[in-house]
Amino acid sequence: MRNLIRLLCMSLMLLFSIQLSYGQQAAVKQVLIKNANIFDGEKEALQTGTDILIENNLIKSIGQGIQAPDAEVIDASGKFLMPGLIDAHWHTTYAYTPAPILMMNTSDMSEVAIRSMTGAKETLLRGFTTVRDPGGNPFSIKKLIDSGEYPGHRILPSGPFMSQTSGHADFHNVFAENPRNANSELSYWEKNMMAMIADGVPEVRKRTREILKYGATQVKITTGGGVSSQYDPLDVSEYSVDEIKAVVEEANNYHTYVLAHVMTDEGIRTSVEAGVKSIEHGFFASDETLKLMKKKGVWLSPQAMFEDDMQWASPVSEKKWKQVTQAVDNVYRKARKFGVNVAFGTDQLMDAAKAKQQSLYIVRMGTWFSNYEVLKMVTSDNARLLELSGPRHPYQEGPLGRIVEGAYADLIIIDGNPMENLELMGDPQTNFKVIMKDGVVYKNTL
Repeated sequence: MRNLIRLLCMSLMLLFSIQLSYGQQAAVKQVLIKNANIFDGEKEALQTGTDILIENNLIKSIGQGIQAPDAEVIDASGKFLMPGLIDAHWHTTYAYTPAPILMMNTSDMSEVAIRSMTGAKETLLRGFTTVRDPGGNPFSIKKLIDSGEYPGHRILPSGPFMSQTSGHADFHNVFAENPRNANSELSYWEKNMMAMIADGVPEVRKRTREILKYGATQVKITTGGGVSSQYDPLDVSEYSVDEIKAVVEEANNYHTYVLAHVMTDEGIRTSVEAGVKSIEHGFFASDETLKLMKKKGVWLSPQAMFEDDMQWASPVSEKKWKQVTQAVDNVYRKARKFGVNVAFGTDQLMDAAKAKQQSLYIVRMGTWFSNYEVLKMVTSDNARLLELSGPRHPYQEGPLGRIVEGAYADLIIIDGNPMENLELMGDPQTNFKVIMKDGVVYKNTL
């Protein structure tokens, strides 16, 4: 009797195992895109009349005449297909939050989170399937997006961007009571990981470790003046060499890297020599510094900003904005000339109505680069920059920014050929017919 019971239990376990295995196989989802003209993110030549089979969230196979009887079929009808777009400088929690909330402390983190979660969907529907977030607190937003509960882009978060007192992350009123007491208590926005002030080697080490503990995939510091901040003219350098090296060392210990907000040539050179791997903005870089960046393989992430793009209530910021926008043309031309690794990033800030300029900036890149170079920059080139995060990179199941077998199924189908007409990228609402991220179709108007 005992043996019979044992045999019965084993049979039930085997049956359960077979049913579970069958259920897992049945759960496989396939999408077959037929007859697309594919830009793979790297090569200029298109793969014409080509099919892509997507299985769950990855590209399974690419070729002509692919057969998949159970797949959902999308007929691209010879339209242009490319990888999802990547923005290397997109502030998830700053782009859609009005300036008074953050700079004048008129609201709280709950409002920031709600606005940002809504904005993440809008960003995705512009075709941006991945962003590197260089400052703010998008950690919970990333968690909810990655779980599939809410639509939005992939996020590689830097957590709070960090500066010295009087630096780019210091928004405290100079006449108000110091928000930090003698025990270095964090201010409200610091506690909520939106920005961080740290002074001296011991403190920058501690804050860097806290940022990494929170889940940052790379660390953002500011080593020069900025436009939105009030106490740091553009020509100033921020952080000592020892402080920068301390942050770099802590990031290296986590097998990731440091990016630095900096514009002045001296600050850029100091940052590069101290081990920073990505320069954000860098508008006043000299020829010698750009050559040094090329030699060391350091990335440059400027923005294609024009003077009319933003208006500033602060006369201090308005003056600095004009200085920056006058330098944009020169830095792009010189960076291309010297072969520096150039990333595409947009840095939209504190005005939801301006967020759509993210698409416009792609078109503007055609001022300095060929259409092919722009499309490669906003896909596979930016993906290479993201890979500097090493094991901290949160999306390692397959490549990003490329249409190859095994890559993430992040892609766009466009009505028209942006390789011939880059203007198409400026109107995603009209021209982007299909937007897919992680194998899920978020838009299909074919």
